[in-house]
Amino acid sequence: MEPSYIKLFHDGEITRRLEKAVNMLETCTLCPRECGVNRLNGETGYCRTGRKARVASYNAHFGEEAPLVGRYGSGTIFMSSCNLLCSFCQNYDISHLAEGVEVVPDQMASMMINLAENGCHNINLVTPSHVIPQIIEALVIAIEHGLNVPLVYNSGGYDRKETLELLDGIFDIYMPDFKFWDGKWADRFCKAPDYREKAVDAIREMHRQVGDLVMDDEGIALRGLLVRHLVMPKQVAGTGKIMEFLASEISPGTYVNVMDQYRPCGSANQDEFIDRRLTSQEYRDAVDAAIKAGLTRLDPRERPRLIFRL
Repeated sequence: MEPSYIKLFHDGEITRRLEKAVNMLETCTLCPRECGVNRLNGETGYCRTGRKARVASYNAHFGEEAPLVGRYGSGTIFMSSCNLLCSFCQNYDISHLAEGVEVVPDQMASMMINLAENGCHNINLVTPSHVIPQIIEALVIAIEHGLNVPLVYNSGGYDRKETLELLDGIFDIYMPDFKFWDGKWADRFCKAPDYREKAVDAIREMHRQVGDLVMDDEGIALRGLLVRHLVMPKQVAGTGKIMEFLASEISPGTYVNVMDQYRPCGSANQDEFIDRRLTSQEYRDAVDAAIKAGLTRLDPRERPRLIFRL
């Protein structure tokens, strides 16, 4: 299955999409924060990112979901900063401290090509929501140099539907988080009380574009939706409601990773609700909730992780 961006490239449509995306930076409305700053002139908003993207690392990653990893790994490019800035972030140095270096499109394109040439089954853009125009700029160059593997949109789920519409046919695989059901907790931990509403709209749009996950004969993802859900202490994530939504309003065939690796990071140690790891019972209850909701495609875990720093 040829990546869908190849056709958009040959039709000239990807260039038109790129122009629209870059124009959005003038009064930035890429994500639900809608800061309105002029990033073309170097102004920064919530994500603290101006005209150029920052990259923290890129690598063949073997700790991602089974359909992405295969034999040769998922080609991850970790973007610096974030539009959510969760208080408990396990990549605090990358998201909150913006560790990384600014890159131009040629450099990011070279990362994509290098990962593909080393056998990675996909190019996995981690935390892309605030740098979509920069990613498309790099993609155009990478296509010209032969890139021909699926792109993965690996986001925190706090995405703007109107922006995602620009990506229809560019990304073959969407992998959003669905972090919180209750706005009270999303506000407390991410300062995003509208998180559920935005995530619901985003995941619906993602599924409209790519459908349920499709894999080849070796179990490698070609196209479709995967959803991540990080189980958190004291059920603050609202796991049951999220699983019911995915099963009943997206598809019972939604591929879901019910994640058990929560640990207190960032400032989480200072919050009485999330200052400890999960109990085994909390995780079992979360998996049971997914099964009870009718979801049948749950990701097996876990794998080693390799990172090469820039």
